[in-house]
Amino acid sequence: MAEVTVGDSHLRVWVADEPAERSQGLRGFSELPDDIDGMLFVFPEPVVPTFVMDDTSLALDLWLFDESGELVGSEEMLPCAGEGCPRYPAPESVSWALETPLDAVDLRLGDFLSTSDFP
Repeated sequence: MAEVTVGDSHLRVWVADEPAERSQGLRGFSELPDDIDGMLFVFPEPVVPTFVMDDTSLALDLWLFDESGELVGSEEMLPCAGEGCPRYPAPESVSWALETPLDAVDLRLGDFLSTSDFP
């Protein structure tokens, strides 16, 4: 778990910094606990990840941050069960991705991600 700030939003998030955690994401959750605002995906080096919502029943906003921590893209991701779920590729290399429940936070391109919980 970590506390992060993006723009004016202060969030408590689960951290997915291992491959298995990033692969699992928020699958299986229909809602988040009251004290959790989302999940932060931490990549060891900048990558162009693709996200998919198969077996995820929680509608999510996906926020994508470059190596400097600047918000460079976002997507609304809707639940999908079964085969043929849409894929959501990052528009460029990113170092972090943040998933939050749909419309739960209002972030803007150019906002910066910061935390003291990890480098």
